[in-house]
Amino acid sequence: MKPWRWTAAVALIAFLAGIGGVFVGRTLIPARQKASELHQVLHHQLKLDKAQEARLGEIERQFAVRRRALELEMRASNARLADAIQTEHGNGPRVTAAVDASHVAMGELQKETLAHIFAMRQILRPDQADTFDRAVVKALTADAR
Repeated sequence: MKPWRWTAAVALIAFLAGIGGVFVGRTLIPARQKASELHQVLHHQLKLDKAQEARLGEIERQFAVRRRALELEMRASNARLADAIQTEHGNGPRVTAAVDASHVAMGELQKETLAHIFAMRQILRPDQADTFDRAVVKALTADAR
């Protein structure tokens, strides 16, 4: 391979990896910030009783394990995407398959996060649930304003 082609290929791979990193970062980091806002409401505004606190702790422990597994799957998907880009040097079938796999992992994380939110909501009294629902809506629509 000619030196200029090698340089162009490396630059393209670096650019695509950077775009992928920004996408993943913007996808995950805001979600964690929003989740922490919800947890702030749960732990400090709703005045949970001891039984609710205990149930919430178990819900959070279970979700942390599942979230970590899905985040690792997303990293593995990104590694497969990088390998496919390096191999195909274009939008070939391996790149497309790797992108699709990455989207599946991201979708699963979103579904698990929603299930986690609904599980937390189930332990709340109706008055607490109303406050929690407003916090969820605020977190989901904050970027839309």
